[in-house]
Amino acid sequence: MTKSKRIGILISGGDCAGLNAVVRAAVHRAALLGWTVIGVEEGVRGLMAEPAKTLKLTPEMFDGSIVRRGGTFLPTTNTGDPFAFPDQYGDVLDRSDDVIRGYHALKLDALIGVGGDGNQATLHKLAQKGGMNLVCIPKTIDNDIGLTEVSIGYDTAVQVATEALDNLQPTAASHNRIMILEVMGRDAGHIALVAGIAGGADVILIPEIPYRLEHVVRKIEMLKESGRGFAIIVVAESAPNESGNKVVQKYAGGASRYGGISHLLGDRLAEITKSEIRVTVLGHVQRGAAPDARDRLMASVFGVHAVDLIAAGKFNRMVAWRNRNVVDVALEDVIKAPALVDPGGPIVHTARGLGICLGDA
Repeated sequence: MTKSKRIGILISGGDCAGLNAVVRAAVHRAALLGWTVIGVEEGVRGLMAEPAKTLKLTPEMFDGSIVRRGGTFLPTTNTGDPFAFPDQYGDVLDRSDDVIRGYHALKLDALIGVGGDGNQATLHKLAQKGGMNLVCIPKTIDNDIGLTEVSIGYDTAVQVATEALDNLQPTAASHNRIMILEVMGRDAGHIALVAGIAGGADVILIPEIPYRLEHVVRKIEMLKESGRGFAIIVVAESAPNESGNKVVQKYAGGASRYGGISHLLGDRLAEITKSEIRVTVLGHVQRGAAPDARDRLMASVFGVHAVDLIAAGKFNRMVAWRNRNVVDVALEDVIKAPALVDPGGPIVHTARGLGICLGDA
């Protein structure tokens, strides 16, 4: 028998498909061990509040239908670094002690943090400072977390982007247009590359491979010479412009995010090729879809294994999927090694083998 424990679970960063399934899995596994699970709302900000924003989670709350739901029923946030937290006067404060106090006030034996690489780095720092027993689960549609082959949310995001390409191709062919699809990918081009291959794109532009516009123009000309009047281009939001700079949009409150490269690219290609061009920015549609089967499965595997790590007393670890098996890796190693697209890897080689232009030749 495992000694009864009281564990917390929180989701940090942007939402994605599969989050409800991972919480469900952790709750069901913990219940079999006779443990109590406390859901923390709004990530680490929920631990800052006095009292902490929490919800007791029980298996009765999680029938099979919740795995079909996109987003997360347990609220999350992607703003507010506790080590540099903005106050109402425009200053920043170190509120890490408030987070640590919240963890201990809840009398938690351990915390499961579901997040991306930046969120995991913050949680790891908090755990080291405050004596928190931490286990992390990889979650990001970008799939750029090191030492795991897959992160929750990625597979569904690729599926959504592929379906968008499936819908754009017929209208592109009907009007002999160039269709440009901009997909998410904060610093990595995994979604653009994989969806582009699966969706039959002619050009894929990602941040890991510098491109020159002349090569893209040449690809379009080759298609025209072959008798095809349309083209499909996929570009990651973090792909740079012709000068090598990332394109960002400014928002109210001073926030800035990647976005807009597709419109710049469309304007330049229209000017050079004299072609009719349409741009689609997929945006948050990639986050909000119902999770596909693989995301539901990986979320369930990760949730169960995270609880098992706590039972084994293994902390400061992240659950990972490698070589068709669930494993755990040191958080400090994960943080050091982001998983960007390998320009010399098999997926890029496949794209080149299909004749897809990556903009570098």
